[in-house]
Amino acid sequence: MAKLAAMEPGFYRIPLPEVLTDSMHGEMRAFELNTVRLKDEDGAEGVGYTYTVGRNGAAVDAILRREMPEIFAGEEADHIERLWQKAWWALHYGGRGGPTVLAISAFDMALWDLKAKRAGLPLWNFLGGFDQKVPCYAGGIDLDLPLDKLLRQTDDNLAKGFRAIKMKVGRKRLAEDVERVKAMRAHLGEDFPLMADANMKWTVDEAIRAARAFQPYDLTWIEEPTIPDDPAGHARIVREGGLPVAAGENLRTLWEFKQYIAAGAVTYPEPDVTNCGGVTPFMKIAHLAEAFNLPVTTHGAHDVTVHLLAACPNRSFLEAHGFGLDRYIAEPLVIEEGFAMAPDRPGHGVQFDWAGLEEVKG
Repeated sequence: MAKLAAMEPGFYRIPLPEVLTDSMHGEMRAFELNTVRLKDEDGAEGVGYTYTVGRNGAAVDAILRREMPEIFAGEEADHIERLWQKAWWALHYGGRGGPTVLAISAFDMALWDLKAKRAGLPLWNFLGGFDQKVPCYAGGIDLDLPLDKLLRQTDDNLAKGFRAIKMKVGRKRLAEDVERVKAMRAHLGEDFPLMADANMKWTVDEAIRAARAFQPYDLTWIEEPTIPDDPAGHARIVREGGLPVAAGENLRTLWEFKQYIAAGAVTYPEPDVTNCGGVTPFMKIAHLAEAFNLPVTTHGAHDVTVHLLAACPNRSFLEAHGFGLDRYIAEPLVIEEGFAMAPDRPGHGVQFDWAGLEEVKG
């Protein structure tokens, strides 16, 4: 074992190739990327990262720079559970969510990358190993795309090897959403996995009405139908809407997922490794879902998350997210006939183009 010796945070603003839109975040022209490079006394390095939809990245950067070095000083790099608990409770009073948990997520991811690299194993295998091939869907951020452009985007994703698609819903009129879902179903054909994401747009009653309207189109799930602060409302939507519900990208702790799962408020728990506290709690959430016989899906950071689902026997679909890092990493995610392939490189295998990132430094 070796003690942690140094940490180098990074903060970048990544421009998007085209403006993306959803029902609650509006127009997104760039996303913020926060990185962590951890080194131990032997010189081995682990890398972690998190991201925002455009704001608060500077707060994450400040926590990483100001708080984390003191927290990990003198600690063994391999003691990940101890380090996670130490960071969580040291930072708890000033922020048990928000930028704090995003910072912990990036730090924890770097620890797991470092430990797997030292073991000479890809992260998915280091975490236990289940199946290197993970079902994957293309997550479109496409609420305001005209229908013809939405269908062209879908065809582009099919050409890339995707065999499952998620679209955005939550337009001003439910009839418009229904028309678009109907068109997508007709375009993709029967039995093709199709998901719809409302990004918290509706009240509970509106979500139930929408879910019922979508029933004829055989959606795999409806995602984030209402605000994350309402597990009781989500339970009503599951019971009364008639569609499976995916939720969790805006939940920040294992304990929030426990409330949702125990209440019957989610069908597909959906943690995001960059904002739920990192790999450590992500795997606990996945195992909690398994104990309730629920399939786990994911949000964001697909280049790392593919490893986590490849270690889970109850994994369902990996999301290939619209906030991709392909321009800034050496080997982007590989999609083959609907499956994402977890890399065999040691650690999570994400190798950043640090010189390229310097050009978009935040």
